[in-house]
Amino acid sequence: MGEQSRFRGGQKAPNNGVYIEQGETGSNVNDPRQLEMNAGDKFPENANPERVWVNKRDLSRPGVQGRAND
Repeated sequence: MGEQSRFRGGQKAPNNGVYIEQGETGSNVNDPRQLEMNAGDKFPENANPERVWVNKRDLSRPGVQGRAND
C-alpha cells in the first residue's frame, strides 16, 4: 500500500519538499500557494475547503497510465 499523496490542513508532511495547492479532483488552481515543508510540519488550512496539498515533485511524475509498455 502506498503513501498518501493528498493532504488537508492540520495533517503532517511525510517528507521534505515543496507542496502546492490543487483542487480535490486534480484540477488546477489559479495562482496556487506553494510551501516549502519539512517532514513533520503541519499543513496550514486552505482558503477553499475543496483544495488539498500535494507534493510538487509528484505533479511531474507520470502515473501508471502514462508509462510505456515495453
